[in-house]
Amino acid sequence: MAITLLYFSILRTRTGLARETLEVSGPISVGQLRQVLVERHPALTRVLPSAVAAINRDFASDETMISDGDEVALFPPVSGGADPGPTVFRITQDPIELNDVLAELTLPTTGAACVFTGMVLGETRRGEEHSTTALEYEAYQPMAEAKLHQVAEEIRARWPSVEGIAIVQRVGRLDPGTPTVLIACTAAHRDTGVFEAARYGIDRLKQIVPVWKKEIGPDGETWVEGDYRPKPQDRHP
Repeated sequence: MAITLLYFSILRTRTGLARETLEVSGPISVGQLRQVLVERHPALTRVLPSAVAAINRDFASDETMISDGDEVALFPPVSGGADPGPTVFRITQDPIELNDVLAELTLPTTGAACVFTGMVLGETRRGEEHSTTALEYEAYQPMAEAKLHQVAEEIRARWPSVEGIAIVQRVGRLDPGTPTVLIACTAAHRDTGVFEAARYGIDRLKQIVPVWKKEIGPDGETWVEGDYRPKPQDRHP
């Protein structure tokens, strides 16, 4: 049977979707649907247990059964704990649009944004000099998205004044001059830690997010490996 899913607020941000259709083999309860969605969208793991469910525009409990053709909406409680701020994290094959990402982070209280963007080098002059005609990025996407979420949480724990956080990694074959990754942190003022937070974000991404790149050049292709070995504290709490 087919279910239409609607995501709102932080659930929309974390899935990157406003709507999707889910095919299931048989009757399913709201509680069972939560389990399916955590596997489908690991980024929902921490927010889905507290999310409110509505079936065909009426509130539903975890025991409520979902029928073929039902519309299921998922959203945070209307009144409850304060949202710490907009958080955007995604692995994408689409071009990274800076203005669009900043629009997702900007609040009425936003007065400063610090942005780091990594780009494909055509000529590498640090270390062994060489030319690159393209980079090909690959990710273990479910784990990579969960780790991007972890990096955002670590930033919030260290810099509570940071309002919005975006961590976007592009994958696929990219030409020189193309942005490959974006880290953006916003806050009310520039002296609230946004510079340090953005630097921490890119450094941490390079440590724990499973993304790899292959350099393609005149002399052939080479996978670039790092040397950081995960530590026990790198696991998500």
